[in-house]
Amino acid sequence: MKIYVTSVFVDDQAKALDFYTRVLGFEVKHDVPVGKHRWLTVVDRNNPSGTELLLEPSEHPAAKPFKDALVRDGIPFTSFQVDDLDAEYGRLRGLGVEFTQAPMDAGTVKMAVFDDTCGNLIQLVEMIEPV
Repeated sequence: MKIYVTSVFVDDQAKALDFYTRVLGFEVKHDVPVGKHRWLTVVDRNNPSGTELLLEPSEHPAAKPFKDALVRDGIPFTSFQVDDLDAEYGRLRGLGVEFTQAPMDAGTVKMAVFDDTCGNLIQLVEMIEPV
């Protein structure tokens, strides 16, 4: 068994699509109209057959209070792995991405947290080789 798709709740699918593709660098895998929304998934450009991230509309009544509580408490909704956190941090800041946590060492990882402009905090992680 493996993970096929995971999701992140977004306030606006068009805005999320722009941010997740243009800024973060993912590419669209599926963009299928479903009523007033879309089945909209993105994937890693270097692994198009890998796990898909569904940009899920925050329509359910529980979604907004859930997301608001996570943001208020500084808890990321999900995590993405990068090879060089400092370089990615610099690249994203240069594109205007707001970070709530600058890169920091956290044991076996370096991590940082940013606002995805769609109602979520997202954690970036770089794996650190054990010393």
